[in-house]
Amino acid sequence: MNNVSTLSRLLRPGLFLLIATFALSLTGDLFAQHRVTEGNYGEYIDTITAEESFFTIGNMWLIVCAVLVFMMHLGFATLESGLTRSKNTINIIFKNLFVISSGLLLYALFGFRTMYPGSEFNGIMSLGFWIDVNPDDYLDLMSAKYANYTWWTDFIFQAMFAATAATIVSGAVAERVKLGSFMIFTLLIVGFAYPVAGSWEWGTGWLDRNGFHDFAGSSVVHAFGGFAALACVLILGPRRGKYGTDGPKKPIIGHSMPLASVGVFLLWFGWFGFNGGSVLSAHPEMIGLVVTNTALAGAAGCLASMLVTQFVIKKPDVSMALNGVLAGLVGITAGADSMMPGPAILVGAISGAIVVIAILGFEKIKIDDPVGATSVHGVCGIWGTLAVGIFGEAPFLWQLIGAMSYAIFAFVFAFIVFYLIKLVMGVRVTAEEEDIGLDISEHGQEAYSLD
Repeated sequence: MNNVSTLSRLLRPGLFLLIATFALSLTGDLFAQHRVTEGNYGEYIDTITAEESFFTIGNMWLIVCAVLVFMMHLGFATLESGLTRSKNTINIIFKNLFVISSGLLLYALFGFRTMYPGSEFNGIMSLGFWIDVNPDDYLDLMSAKYANYTWWTDFIFQAMFAATAATIVSGAVAERVKLGSFMIFTLLIVGFAYPVAGSWEWGTGWLDRNGFHDFAGSSVVHAFGGFAALACVLILGPRRGKYGTDGPKKPIIGHSMPLASVGVFLLWFGWFGFNGGSVLSAHPEMIGLVVTNTALAGAAGCLASMLVTQFVIKKPDVSMALNGVLAGLVGITAGADSMMPGPAILVGAISGAIVVIAILGFEKIKIDDPVGATSVHGVCGIWGTLAVGIFGEAPFLWQLIGAMSYAIFAFVFAFIVFYLIKLVMGVRVTAEEEDIGLDISEHGQEAYSLD
């Protein structure tokens, strides 16, 4: 007891000092708040114009949307993990971490100033978006149409898009690609190919000058990633045991449909930022229209894929329904700002039907894409771009030229680069490593412990 009493006496002054300090800090905060309120804060508020207020709201909206797009990378990771076997889960998570991390840094170092701000840097590799640049001097070039966000906000929003193309490829080559080879490919496609191709439309390049319209990236992002994935899949070949001599030998079932479903819902949620942020403004009517069209197209794609799947394979397949949601979202991405809800629903429904036919078609010719990325992003990305020429005001011929340009460029670039990587270091793991699973063979870890 004496020891306790002694300890209590020793601690009492310290406790009193802590309480007193906390009380003084609260008093200081109250006085500080009072001084601001009574001082010039009110005068400052009075000087803010409606235009400045709209700029602030628009800038904040774009930052929120950037966060939503970032969340989509979690959706890609969970979707890919769920649609593949459990023995490859660590590998998929690792690849997705690498894609978003390297994508952000590469876009900061090279991509942003290659892709933007307009014709001054159009398609030219430039170093560092913050080097030798006064953001105020580049405001007009950066946001000539809207000017409702800062230089830094523009960068972080666009950077979130940059890694998506490589993420699309990640799912298509899952379960048999060498980790090192994929990482090198990612650096080249994110650091060079995507910014250069993106400048054709979003950097006021040759497609933009001829009336091509891709609002949020049905071709610039999705068809680009989908056809890059197709090139890699053709070089890589199907997974072991996927096909026999006379067609499909056995289906390779994903290990967790709940995980895949979580991924799709995360992607659908993030897509409201993907498309909604592409307004590049806090314009209330335009944001409302774009988000509404996005939601309706995703829903229509889901229902259409359910109906077509039931008609074709006679069973309600949940993986097809999940891909139907994504197909509808990819389809509307090019024209979410230029259509009314009726055409948006139709575009989404057609996307949902197309994706079922495309997935089954690729299966028939023995092209193994574990997550259907080529069908969802590549085929439906082209359809969504063409739909703007049908239901919107963009010239159909230039929509066709633009969509084909992105598909062909991505396919050729990816094929050459991936084939060269194959010659130098190989792109596919050994048969033994594939059978064991990439989690053990590449990482020495297991995603799910049995202990």
